[in-house]
Amino acid sequence: MKTHYIVGLFAFLLISACKTDSKKPEATSKPSETEKTVPELIAEAHGFDNWKDVDKITFTFNVDRDSMHFERSWHWETKTNTITSISGADTLTYNRANMDSIALKTNGGFINDRYWLMAPFNLMWDANNYTFEHFPEVTAPISEEPMQKLTIVYANEGGYTPGDAYDFYFKDDYIVREWAYRKSNQEEPNLVSTWEDYVDMEGIKLAQQHNRPEGGTSLYFTGLSVRKE
Repeated sequence: MKTHYIVGLFAFLLISACKTDSKKPEATSKPSETEKTVPELIAEAHGFDNWKDVDKITFTFNVDRDSMHFERSWHWETKTNTITSISGADTLTYNRANMDSIALKTNGGFINDRYWLMAPFNLMWDANNYTFEHFPEVTAPISEEPMQKLTIVYANEGGYTPGDAYDFYFKDDYIVREWAYRKSNQEEPNLVSTWEDYVDMEGIKLAQQHNRPEGGTSLYFTGLSVRKE
């Protein structure tokens, strides 16, 4: 992958975005054993209960910015955690349980691209590594529609985004419609985008398109497929 593509991608992820006004979070108490948390409800709305039956998912992560196009493809065999990365003329297959330095660097791209595709599922996978607050009524940053907001803040150690915060905006169906990324949990978002053009594959709901409010950059997925065992 050429250096200017990498720089362009990171620049895309770190561009400043608008601030969201919100009310105080609702008072929360420890949920009972049968009461589901908001992260669980969001994950389930996107089909997390069906994930256990999936044994392979493929997708291509695309970014168009002005005249530049970037893409990389992934084949993830979920039961064995084997990843095949395809970027330009380069192909690499590795297992996430045994990564050398090259695979580790490549895996950073996989985590980034998978997060854009499957962040609602990461609410379950990362559940022990973040704290969260639920805001029952806020104004969404792009559409300016009334929505609920879930804010998660990752722990300061470990992972690829230590200390970073994400805001998920959704309605009563718990389907994510917009989100914001805030590096190091700063007040101003570094990025906001839509979650739209959903497709349902084997009961898994995936947003294929993420648009920025100011335009000029398009992030989207192609080549999506989900295979059950």
